[in-house]
Amino acid sequence: MNLRARIATGSLVLASIGLTTFLGTWEGTGQNTVYADKLARDLPTVCKGITKHTSPYPMVIGDYWSPERCAEVEHLVIAQGQLELADCVTNDRISQQVFDALTSHGHNFGNPATCASRAVALINAGRVADGCRALAWDEDGRPVWAYVTNAKEQRVFVRGLHRRRLAEMRMCLEGV
Repeated sequence: MNLRARIATGSLVLASIGLTTFLGTWEGTGQNTVYADKLARDLPTVCKGITKHTSPYPMVIGDYWSPERCAEVEHLVIAQGQLELADCVTNDRISQQVFDALTSHGHNFGNPATCASRAVALINAGRVADGCRALAWDEDGRPVWAYVTNAKEQRVFVRGLHRRRLAEMRMCLEGV
């Protein structure tokens, strides 16, 4: 049974409570005014990490979104993202925690990057624990997915991003 079939039968849940709570920890809660995300080169962002790339509505910095609109769009964006992930994660034996950890990563970096990641390749190969660790560490023990490119085109380590990767890794490993 593939992941989309597991979603259809309810054995994997889209936008689970655990995932939305987790995203609130890292993306913020009550962020109802569209702001320029400095770590993402001033990308307009609102609610729990909704960006102009994922929102079905126009995003203008300074606009206020009601809690109801945030909840509606968050659920839509998270569910759509998980359906995209379901197409690239071919290991149909993963747990909700593994699925949610990958979803958080995709929500932060984009599903194309997550689908192309070493973590997903390992999980698809049945090496789920190794894939979970690959969300935060490379083969040499260095942090991954914790860097941004600054205005001078330099890669800069961001401790907060690495803490999020470590939290995703722990969530993922809880599901192994």
